[in-house]
Amino acid sequence: LAIYQNLICLLSCPCSRVNCSFYFKIGACRHGDRCSRLHNKPTFSQTIALLNIYRNPQNTAQSADGIRCAVSDVEMQEHYDEFFEEVFTEMEEKYGEVEEMNVCDNLGDHLVGNVYVKVRVRDPIPKAVMDLNNRWFNGQPVHSELSPVTDFREACCRQYEMGECTRGGFCNFMHLKPISRELRRDLYGRRGGHRSRSRSRERRSRSRDRGRGGDGGRGGGRDREKRRSRDRERSGRF
Repeated sequence: LAIYQNLICLLSCPCSRVNCSFYFKIGACRHGDRCSRLHNKPTFSQTIALLNIYRNPQNTAQSADGIRCAVSDVEMQEHYDEFFEEVFTEMEEKYGEVEEMNVCDNLGDHLVGNVYVKVRVRDPIPKAVMDLNNRWFNGQPVHSELSPVTDFREACCRQYEMGECTRGGFCNFMHLKPISRELRRDLYGRRGGHRSRSRSRERRSRSRDRGRGGDGGRGGGRDREKRRSRDRERSGRF
């Protein structure tokens, strides 16, 4: 009986549990706190996870009467690029140069809308997490934490990258949503300061206005930027 009791004690001891491979690789586990394996949260990491912060309008857009609204792929990409640039610029201004930023396009609760930002450390990252957890984005409180993920090649679904993943949005590995090539060039290709990124925003606004056949594209782009700034202030965005 004593041996049996000792065995039960040993198995129930947290020290005897093995690490969760999913949490170690992708910083998230579909079982959450109910997982039988250990989720060793880092005390220091270059990567900050902003949890469930990106809302895909193709999944959430609906009219007042509950009918789902169609969002075109062009509108979807414009919305996503604006979100990506806003978060990227804010993180770089406050917490150091962004080496890599990735946004999950998964649908599972543990990955949906997660944003992973890997920065060159300038200030203690735990302080950045505390600061972010006192902020709001799109009218919702920000939930951030340090992530164990530093090599996203291991975290990503290789089948998805080749267009062959059969699990769809509920895959347990990251399905990373790509930004446009123009925005990637603006954000990563030139590290000459935020002024160049502001010019790129105005350039994209003007090109969209011209593509829609509107007169006075420059004025339209500036008006849209003003409206967007007012919207951010009202909703408590970054």
